[in-house]
Amino acid sequence: MNSKIYGKLAVTNLKNNRKNYLPYILASAFSVMMYFIMDSLYRNPSLVKTGATLSIMLSYANVVLLIFSVIFLFYINSFLIKRRKKELGIYNILGMGKGHLAKMLFIESIITTTVSIIGGILAGILFGKLVYLVLLKILHLKRDIVYMISPVSVGITAAIFGCIFFVIFLYNLVQMKLSNPIELLRGGNAGEREPKTKWLMTIIGSVCLAGGYYISLTTKEPLQAIGQFFVAVLLVAAGTYALFMAGSITLLKLLRKKKSYYYKTRHFTAISGMIYRMKQNAVGLANICILSTMVLVMVSITISLYAGMNDVLVTRFPSEAQITNQGINQNEERQIGELVASITKENHTNPTSQIRFHEGNFTALYNDKTKNFNMTTAQSYGDTNIVEFVMIPLSDYNKTEGKAVKLADNEVLIYHRKNKNKSSIKNEETVHLNNDSYKVAANLDSMRIAKADATNSVDGWYVIVKDTNIIKKYLKAVYGKDDMEDSVEDYHEFMQYVYSFNLDGSRTNRERTEQILQEQLQAKFKSAFIEGRELSRENFYNFYGGFLFIGIFLGIIFLMATVLIIYYKQISEGYDDRERYQIMQKVGMSKKEVRQSIRSQVLLVFFLPLIMAVIHLAFAFKIITRLLSVLNLTNISLFFMYTVGTVAVFAVIYVIIYSITAREYYKIIICRGE
Repeated sequence: MNSKIYGKLAVTNLKNNRKNYLPYILASAFSVMMYFIMDSLYRNPSLVKTGATLSIMLSYANVVLLIFSVIFLFYINSFLIKRRKKELGIYNILGMGKGHLAKMLFIESIITTTVSIIGGILAGILFGKLVYLVLLKILHLKRDIVYMISPVSVGITAAIFGCIFFVIFLYNLVQMKLSNPIELLRGGNAGEREPKTKWLMTIIGSVCLAGGYYISLTTKEPLQAIGQFFVAVLLVAAGTYALFMAGSITLLKLLRKKKSYYYKTRHFTAISGMIYRMKQNAVGLANICILSTMVLVMVSITISLYAGMNDVLVTRFPSEAQITNQGINQNEERQIGELVASITKENHTNPTSQIRFHEGNFTALYNDKTKNFNMTTAQSYGDTNIVEFVMIPLSDYNKTEGKAVKLADNEVLIYHRKNKNKSSIKNEETVHLNNDSYKVAANLDSMRIAKADATNSVDGWYVIVKDTNIIKKYLKAVYGKDDMEDSVEDYHEFMQYVYSFNLDGSRTNRERTEQILQEQLQAKFKSAFIEGRELSRENFYNFYGGFLFIGIFLGIIFLMATVLIIYYKQISEGYDDRERYQIMQKVGMSKKEVRQSIRSQVLLVFFLPLIMAVIHLAFAFKIITRLLSVLNLTNISLFFMYTVGTVAVFAVIYVIIYSITAREYYKIIICRGE
């Protein structure tokens, strides 16, 4: 056979199948574009200099994008090869051997691959600058950042996606080789036997789903939620697939048994047809549900974190600025105070709500039953019994609170910083600090000192003791310091001095004040450290802005996948249902009744994935709030508001997709049948 004929056949086939291949090529080019843009950003030297965190986040997102692209392109290709089987079977029957068919498929693959890769990279170059500017806007970067087109990214993107499309071609070749001409001729129209009701799979799916929901609703510790969340995700995903595959069949059979519902024109053909194809239909619906859930979770979380930036900063830094130091004496503490007063005055800011105190910091294992705090040097914060344990001398407590409390040697004051679900220690009860027993003189409701160290990730306890000798004893026991003296100056070598305050003034002045304080403190005191809202604002924007950018970026690619899966599902089912509806029209079904039947079929299953996705999100809401608290966002009402908004926008997009694909489905059945 003349070699030119393969090229002509390939081009003709692509033209004749443009309704199927055009979305595939556009999706492939879009995947190439997204990967190229992400890879270019990851390799941009200017962005790398902004911080290692952003670079790492972009690299991980690039890997996720690549893995998803591979799965997605293979999945969409399966729809295409199914539709092409009959066509290939006809060529085979007319005399083209499988070797000839392979050559034709190879040329088709070359055309689609070339168009997808070149088109995707050119689109990436065209839109890359726009995406880059959006990223800079999100990150609030103040330094000069240069946009660069990376030749390395061009080469890597072309090579990676070239390999992906080549493997897809090999997969199609294997599918063709394993099929005989009769199977190819029947390919797109191969029927399904009526599936049995799979009660075991239904039960397993229900148990998995219930298990995932249970974990989400009962996880209380924020750090514990990180590991538990992924377990819950796996259980919910497994349960979703099982219930869609088994539960949907059960539902349809129950509807078939309900005669008042089933024996209606618009329901009869829809339900009878779906029962026979529910195996492949269920997987597609489950994929749509999982992708929809991913979009909703990812976008709602990232938008909430970014929109709640001020809440995040206030949660992370209860005071505008906090200075900590170790190994200094009272004279040096006075110098720090004078430095703060001088710099704030020069920069037109005024320090307010000033708190000065000393503390001994420990990590402790807390036993709620025995009221025992076992102080240690380091532990895994994933342990639910781990707490932050802070000891403060009574003199500092009285000074900051404006009180004159007195304690005996064996008495303490207790303040539980968070996790009110844990039982608190009551007045007159006995607590144990390592092997020592102390009587609780009072269980405090609040402390100004505690506000300077607020956190929502780890449980925290504050213990007020009579004097620094007691704190010294435990520091010595835990950290093994045997050369401590009894002078106050030596205590400061081991105890931490904390000076926190707010600042009145404009944001610009506050930022300048904190920056100058940082420079001066580091120059004059070797162990001094300052952290503040304005000092950290840019880093937080880099971190949370990077999250938002990646969330939107991946959300778009997941949404595209959802749209195309729905589109190909409707087109594929349209071709499968066409002959059945033609027969029904020949025996008397009107176009109006056909349209009603189509609407019944589409509505029955189309919105089920969206409903399930919203249910998944509702059950995940509680554990997500725990995860957000690790990232310092505790404003649940803000997260709820943006979650509802995300669901609403996604639902509108979903309805638009439904209207478009339902129309295409109707055209295939009605127009082709005339």
